[in-house]
Amino acid sequence: MKKTIIALTAATIMTPALVLADQNHRTTLTYAGPVEIVTVSELLQDTGLLTERDAIVEGRLIKQINADTYLFSDATGEIQVEVDDHVQLPQAINASTRLRLFGEYEGGRTPEIEVDHIQVL
Repeated sequence: MKKTIIALTAATIMTPALVLADQNHRTTLTYAGPVEIVTVSELLQDTGLLTERDAIVEGRLIKQINADTYLFSDATGEIQVEVDDHVQLPQAINASTRLRLFGEYEGGRTPEIEVDHIQVL
């Protein structure tokens, strides 16, 4: 009986540590195939207040507006982007770094893309 109690206690104590350790070893999928890219000018054609759509854009972050908001530019125009707190990059970027942003476009008075993921090109 004593061995069973010790085993159950050890399992209870170790479970959270094992779950956290497993999260650090997960790999992310890196897809290199075709992706449907939209341009900033195509997005800005619909600035309706209720407009929301998934968007993937390629270009550069050319200016930081505040802690999590940037001005994004592609060859067709500029738009504000808000980068979610969980987005992290393995390297520093600057205004000349070419990026692919994955997020949700929202129309309205100040159209913007809420960025969920950034890929350095």
